[in-house]
Amino acid sequence: MKRALFLLLLIPFALAQTTPEVEITAEPSHHLALENEYVRVFQVEVVPHAATLMHRHRHDYIYVTLGDTRIENDVEGNPPVEIKLADGDTHFSPGNFAHIAKNLSDQHFRNVTIELMQDEKLRQTPKHWPEESGEHTFPGGSSKILFVKDGVLVREINLQPGAVEPSHHHDGPHLAVAITDANLHSDIEGKGSVEDKFKSGDIKWLRPNYTHTVTNIGKTPARLISVEF
Repeated sequence: MKRALFLLLLIPFALAQTTPEVEITAEPSHHLALENEYVRVFQVEVVPHAATLMHRHRHDYIYVTLGDTRIENDVEGNPPVEIKLADGDTHFSPGNFAHIAKNLSDQHFRNVTIELMQDEKLRQTPKHWPEESGEHTFPGGSSKILFVKDGVLVREINLQPGAVEPSHHHDGPHLAVAITDANLHSDIEGKGSVEDKFKSGDIKWLRPNYTHTVTNIGKTPARLISVEF
């Protein structure tokens, strides 16, 4: 009797260990939004109380959470872990693992997942930034370095309506991820101006070698993540 009960208790564990995995590109909740030599970006959405398929992350990646949520992270070979995430939480995760993400909340679980396609090269020869931590404030806003991983710098920019991020230069390319809706005006030195309207979760890939200021011309606070190479 005890042996039979023990075997019954093992069944869910055994099933979890043998769940077939798919590549991230074949996982239905991961929608490929951008791919180039630097990144592969997925806009992720899981409906309330649903789960992704078991899928593999072959590269190191950064994820930006959109909205408050609660998930269960079932990494292959490990016990499940419950995680609470707040709107805008941005984290780095080493790659080469498979997992299932279960949405435990009553709201859609959304994030932007940014795979670093050159992670192995970047780990071996990381770029060194003049600053790798700190926060710069200016009237109506701030620019805060969150972390540097694989030589990639990740910062959060907050702009109140009418606030101007002072002139700054981008040596390398970077990816902008909108946490909130935003209406921004960028004055680019020697090249004119550009206006961008973002919805929460929108992304934009920006080329290197330019200097600009950014103004929030919208009526609500703007919050963005910049992933800089």
